[in-house]
Amino acid sequence: MLVLSRQRDETIMIGDEVQVTVVDIRGDKVRLGITAPPHIAVHRKEVYEAIKREKAAQAESNGLPPGHVESLANKKHDNEHNASN
Repeated sequence: MLVLSRQRDETIMIGDEVQVTVVDIRGDKVRLGITAPPHIAVHRKEVYEAIKREKAAQAESNGLPPGHVESLANKKHDNEHNASN
């Protein structure tokens, strides 16, 4: 894990397309602003995990093997990304 120190209004770049900016610091809470293109999903981890659980449950109820929905989502993301380049 890369650990960086930033102050308010300072930005970190992830690749060429994602910017993470420290918007505010209040006590033990840090507010981040994230700028990313539409083909990159940005979620809080707990939301991301809930989405994964929901997709897995949908796949199971449709008789699909575990991980099938995620592999389709990854293929769709890769196709969209390649089409935009």
